[in-house]
Amino acid sequence: MSTLFESIKEDHEEVGQNSGSKIIAIHTAVQMYEYHDQYKRAWDRSDVDAQARWARQLTWEIARHAVGEEIVVYPLMEQHLGEKGKKLADHDREEHQVRYCHSIKHHSDPDVILQSVKEQLYKLESLQPGSAEYHTLVTTLMESLHHHNDDEEIKDLPLLEPIIGEQASKDAALSFKKTKKLVPTRTHPSIPNKPPFETLLGLLEAPIDKIKDYFASFPTTDEMKEAKEELKHRDHDAAAGRAGQ
Repeated sequence: MSTLFESIKEDHEEVGQNSGSKIIAIHTAVQMYEYHDQYKRAWDRSDVDAQARWARQLTWEIARHAVGEEIVVYPLMEQHLGEKGKKLADHDREEHQVRYCHSIKHHSDPDVILQSVKEQLYKLESLQPGSAEYHTLVTTLMESLHHHNDDEEIKDLPLLEPIIGEQASKDAALSFKKTKKLVPTRTHPSIPNKPPFETLLGLLEAPIDKIKDYFASFPTTDEMKEAKEELKHRDHDAAAGRAGQ
C-alpha cells in the first residue's frame, strides 16, 4: 500500500497507476504532467479534438486532486504540525482558491495570471479548445501547479509523514483515494475550501459533474494505455528540479 507522499506524487505523475508506498494520491503530479504532455503534443500537431480530450482528462484530475487535498491532507497538517502546519495549509489553500501570481513576468495578460487554480479551471470550461487563449490558460495553469506541487513535495509532506508514521500515512493515502472518487470532477470556486462545508457541498455538486462527464470527450482507451505505459518510465524529483532553477 502506498503512503501519503507516494500517493500525492503519484497523482502528480499518473492517473490510476498504483505504486505501493506512502501517502498515495497526494501528488497526482506526474500524472498531471503526463496528461499535459499529451495535450502539448496534440497542440503541436494541431489536433483540436485530441487537445480537448487531454485537457478534459487533465482538468478532471486536477479538480479531484485539489479537493482531496483540502479534505484529507491539509487537516492532517493542521492537526499534527501545529502553527507551522496551519500556515502551510492556509498557503496551499490560498493557491487553490485565491489569486496566484507565479511567473507573471513571462506573460503579457495579468488577468489570466492573477487567478487561482480553481478560477483558471473554471474559466477554461468557457473557452474553445484550439484557440490561443485556451492554450495560454492551460500553460499558465500548469506553471502554477508545478510550483504548488513542488512546494507540497519538498516542504509539506516531508514534515508531515515522519510525525504521523507509516501506517497513518498509508491510511491517509487510502482515504485520499476514496475521497477523490466522491468529490466534484469540475471546479467550483465558490464552494468553501475546508471541511465540513466543502465535503457537504461537494457531495451535492458531484452527481451533476458526473452527468456532464458522461457527455464529455475523454482520451480513448488506446490513448490512455499509451500514456500509462509512458508513466512507467517517468519520474518527477521536485527537489532536484527546484535546485536546478
